Amino acid sequence: MLHIIDNHLAAGCQPLLNSMFADRKRLFIDLFGWDVPVVEGRYELDQFDTQGAVYIILTEDGEHAASLRLLPTNRPHMMGTIFQHLCPAGVPAGDGIWESTRLCLPQRHGAERRRILRNQLISAMVDFGLERGIERYTGVIPDAFRKEVLSMGWRAEPLGPAVPMPGGPAGAFMVHIDEDTPLRLAWTGTYVPQKPEVTA
Repeated sequence: MLHIIDNHLAAGCQPLLNSMFADRKRLFIDLFGWDVPVVEGRYELDQFDTQGAVYIILTEDGEHAASLRLLPTNRPHMMGTIFQHLCPAGVPAGDGIWESTRLCLPQRHGAERRRILRNQLISAMVDFGLERGIERYTGVIPDAFRKEVLSMGWRAEPLGPAVPMPGGPAGAFMVHIDEDTPLRLAWTGTYVPQKPEVTA
């Protein structure tokens, strides 16, 4: 099931969010070795997990299966705060630009299942963008995955060269969200229409 949590303080959201934060800790800290904050020894949260964040979450049997976080760029966000050096021409920001971060695809699913979940999350991100009037998404991801993102069919561009980082080279990207974006992503088998449960 697909959930969009637009207010992490809403009643009933915390169990699902805790399940997501626990999976983020297992993936990003235990497996990838990221140097990011841990809360209560179990949850990965950083300074951007605020009330302004929107979470797109897929669940199985009521538990977190995969997720990503969306941040408006007219307030503090990762690229504008931490990764400016990845955008030599400047960090895109503004009311119509959001940042996609913390794509969490737990290893327990296996490669093929993770690909399916990834496509569902990307599709939901596009639908959310069209509904909210979001014109562009930005993000920072490993360069190998960035090459995939740039070739998915939507209008997409790198924002700078790949830069060596712990865990391998990474780079910034931007994708444009237009009315024909779902069709363009469907050409490559990426787009999957879904109906979410929205928590405002």
